[in-house]
Amino acid sequence: MANAEEELERRSKFLSSLIQKKKSVEQDQNHELFNVRIRASDMPISLQNKAFQCARDLLDSMPTKRVDTKRLALALKKEFDSAYGPAWHCIVGTSFGSYVTHSLGGFLYFSIDKVYVLLFRTAVEPLQQ
Repeated sequence: MANAEEELERRSKFLSSLIQKKKSVEQDQNHELFNVRIRASDMPISLQNKAFQCARDLLDSMPTKRVDTKRLALALKKEFDSAYGPAWHCIVGTSFGSYVTHSLGGFLYFSIDKVYVLLFRTAVEPLQQ
């Protein structure tokens, strides 16, 4: 009985490792496709991919000589506010410092081309009257 449980555990770990490898390969392909480099994140992969896709689409629609960082930040913020609820914040630029408090699972700092993007969510609490 113990041997069967050990074998089941071993197979489960093996299958989990295969799934993780497949996800990692897919994620690396997305990063190469969008020319993205993740600097720091605790955001789920699906939200990360949404941010990368949105940023890539917006950058591709801008004139090649000049990136409108305000437009990119506003568009990412609005996209995430409408899709995932309020209180998203976005900072875009080539040189900035930050120290922010964010909600768990709501932080992504990445670069795309030569632009850096900080996207994070804060908790919203109603005012006490």
